[in-house]
Amino acid sequence: MNVVILQGSPNRDGSTAILCEEFARGARQAGHEVERIDVAQADVRTCTGCVACGYGARPCVQRDGMVSILEKILAADVLALATPLYYYAMTAQLKAVIDRFCSENSAITARRLRSVLLAVAWNADSWTFDALEAHYDTLVRYLDLRDCGRVLGYGCGTPSMTRATDAPQHAFELGRSL
Repeated sequence: MNVVILQGSPNRDGSTAILCEEFARGARQAGHEVERIDVAQADVRTCTGCVACGYGARPCVQRDGMVSILEKILAADVLALATPLYYYAMTAQLKAVIDRFCSENSAITARRLRSVLLAVAWNADSWTFDALEAHYDTLVRYLDLRDCGRVLGYGCGTPSMTRATDAPQHAFELGRSL
C-alpha cells in the first residue's frame, strides 16, 4: 500500500513528527511505501471560495503546491492526518490543505481511502480531543474514508514529554497494523 502522511505542524521535529515517524516506521515494516508531506512548508494558498472547481467538476484555478499534494493523495491507499492540537483543532496549515480537497472531492471519495488520525496535545484532560475527533469523523463520513484508527497523544507538549508517553509506540503499532 501507498501511505501519505499530511504532517500539519509548523515544527518539523516536534511531537507530531515523532508520531509521524513512528507510524511510518511501522507501516514500512509492514511493507508499505510511505511519504510524509510537511504541509506547513508547502506552497499552499487558502481556498478563495470562488467555486470555479465546481466542488470537483474542474481542477482548482490556483496553481500552487496543492497540485502535487492532491496527485499524491489520489495515488495513495492510506491518508494519515497528523497535527498538534491548536486551540482544540487541527493546525491552520493542515486545515488549509483539507479545504482545498474540494476541487477533487469526487475523486477522493471514489478512492475509498483508508485514514488515520495522529494528534498530540499539551494537556491531558479527557475532553482534550473531542472537537478534533468530531471534525475527523465528519471528514471520514463526508469523503467516504475508512477509519483505521487514531493515536491521541495526551500530555505531549514537547518532544521529551511525548517520548515519555506510550503515544509513539501506539503510532508504530497503528502503522504496522495497516
